[in-house]
Amino acid sequence: MKFLIVGLGNAGNEYAHTRHNIGFDVVHAFVTKHGGVFKTDRLAYMAEVKWKGKLFVCICPTTYMNLSGKAVKYWMDKEKIPVENVFVILDDLALPLNKLRVRPEGSDAGHNGLRSIQALINSTKYPRLRFGIGNDFPKGLQAEFVLGKWLENELPLVKKKIDISVEVIEKFATMGITRVMNEINNKEFSLCDMG
Repeated sequence: MKFLIVGLGNAGNEYAHTRHNIGFDVVHAFVTKHGGVFKTDRLAYMAEVKWKGKLFVCICPTTYMNLSGKAVKYWMDKEKIPVENVFVILDDLALPLNKLRVRPEGSDAGHNGLRSIQALINSTKYPRLRFGIGNDFPKGLQAEFVLGKWLENELPLVKKKIDISVEVIEKFATMGITRVMNEINNKEFSLCDMG
């Protein structure tokens, strides 16, 4: 069983650990947990992780967000990974910070990374994990908010959600998307339920 795990974001130090790059951070956490190492490869930083008899090809596209589909298509084709085994992790303004949402398919909902993937693989039927980043910004400042760093008081919850997102990737591969959706989508995450 082979999976393509895609973290959406922008390459470059100025974008590191911004809200828009949470996909990169989640995939990095997954790879680190499982002892993988990223290398620079075609259109992406790429790492391979073997876990529980499964192979995870993990990529963080280096194409910039609005061309993410080029990297996804290249690696799907190269590794012969079917669309239902692709899992895309992205930031979502429409979800509050205390939410994660797993979907088996759906529209791009205005997200440039998803729009590019949809256009290039010619499908909306790829699973995705939307990481709520909230929308607490003044009118007209969406870009600054999305490309901005997390606030100090948000970081503990963000780190916790990154850890949960890593578990979501594992469960997606072992239990299937329906069970993960049932477990994650209605939860509200907070620091008081940290064990």
